[in-house]
Amino acid sequence: MTMDELERAIMELPLEEPPDGLRASILLATAYHRPVPAFSLHEVAVFGTLGAVALWLIVLLVSGGGSLFVHTLSAISSVVLRSFSNVAFVSWLAAGSAAALWLTLLTGSHPIAALSHRSDRQDAR
Repeated sequence: MTMDELERAIMELPLEEPPDGLRASILLATAYHRPVPAFSLHEVAVFGTLGAVALWLIVLLVSGGGSLFVHTLSAISSVVLRSFSNVAFVSWLAAGSAAALWLTLLTGSHPIAALSHRSDRQDAR
């Protein structure tokens, strides 16, 4: 079979009509789709908290000098050290971390896999 015969055979194949609303659904999914925000609410909260803590440390260092800054860091580190030396706190922290890891790894909570099925949800409209 030559290329000309193959092209003729392909052109003679019967074509189905596209389903109703195909163009509109394609436009809704692409051109008219609202952009997704760059950061989720949780990420903005974390960034805001880190920025506030950094600003607080900078103001503390500038206004009180080095000694106040060192005493504040000492107080913070003593509270953290006291918390992690408590057996009950460490036990609950380990149990929560293990549960979160188990749920993430074994239940199939993969954000990249969830993004690939976005078109399935739009068909339900």
